[in-house]
Amino acid sequence: MSIKSIGHKQLISQCLSILPTETFSSPLLNYEYDKLSVDALMKIFVAAQLDKWESYEDMAERLRANPEFCQSINLSSISGSQLSRRINDLPTKYCQELFQRVVHIIQDLTKHHKGISPEIGILKIVDSTHLKLPPELCDWAYVTKGWNVVKMHTRIKVVSEDIAFPDKIIPSTGNVGDVETGELLIEEDNATYLMDRGYPSTKNVTAWVGNDIRFIVRIGKNIKTVPIETYEPDHHSVLSDAKIRCSYSNEPLRLIEFTDEEGKLYRLLTTRWDLSAKQIMDLYRYRWMIETFFKWVKQHLKCVKIWSTKPQGMWNQMFLALAAYGLALIVQLQSKSKKKLWPFLRLMRTYMYKPYNEFMEALHQKKSKSSRGRQKVPIPKKETKFQGDIAIIKPQKKK
Repeated sequence: MSIKSIGHKQLISQCLSILPTETFSSPLLNYEYDKLSVDALMKIFVAAQLDKWESYEDMAERLRANPEFCQSINLSSISGSQLSRRINDLPTKYCQELFQRVVHIIQDLTKHHKGISPEIGILKIVDSTHLKLPPELCDWAYVTKGWNVVKMHTRIKVVSEDIAFPDKIIPSTGNVGDVETGELLIEEDNATYLMDRGYPSTKNVTAWVGNDIRFIVRIGKNIKTVPIETYEPDHHSVLSDAKIRCSYSNEPLRLIEFTDEEGKLYRLLTTRWDLSAKQIMDLYRYRWMIETFFKWVKQHLKCVKIWSTKPQGMWNQMFLALAAYGLALIVQLQSKSKKKLWPFLRLMRTYMYKPYNEFMEALHQKKSKSSRGRQKVPIPKKETKFQGDIAIIKPQKKK
């Protein structure tokens, strides 16, 4: 699905027209809701994430101030309290389905990308992040004293050096360990999975090996291994490269140990026998991409600013925030822009309520050459530090 080139329409309306929400606008699904369909509700909250609307009242005010946008989603009027109530009641399976449909669009747009390189292929990086909740309002999210959190267990797909996107998430309360989501996030496909120490267990690793899943996972120092065959290290940072047996699996696995620039030890268990030890070591460093993704979502989509203190509202926020991320990426891919995603989103926000064609003109505007060559720089005159006679100034003692 792509943006239809209706240049005079607002950018926000054009972008939301990409969302595959037709199913959610059916009369059967919305017979209880006169003013606000499920389709329109999800579009409002995706718009709120894209444009960083701060609160329910802020949402209501922006909607009242923009009748063109309201008309595009068939909305007559709405209040902040209605939005709050509806997002808490909305079945999370609808938000999950919308996110999955957005992912399918991205996958279609990136189907010609073959991964980091033909030899390495597609990567999938698995990790989790937490969102902190107010303890006095969210006892259901209690983990320990002063620490009430929910977690977003996430898998991002890396299709090239520059393009990565979440293709699956599992919301949970904060007391759900990463290891418990391993069988849900690591699935049979042609990708190589990168994981940290929270994911390996005898059950998980045995299942991955049995399903011929390619993985690179970090293990702790206390995991005992028995070498079967050793290989010559191919890089000065690689301490050892060996075929081993360990408690995680009855099948032989490959263990690579290396140190980073600060001397920190890493132990990587893998089924990638076709790559060199250096390639395995370098591949693991791609884990920074998911950390960058979490930081991006929290900073630029304000995912840390919660909409709800109820479980269903929190799960809905996670899926709709990532649908907004995916929508921005879709517009970037379709526009063939060379901008990074954050500068691209920043420009989207600048032109959000302007005609779509104005945004496209700004996006592809060539930079004008402003430099006139080397110029003499005048030496500035020394300015008086304190000016005027209002403040009381006491001379400082020389050190």
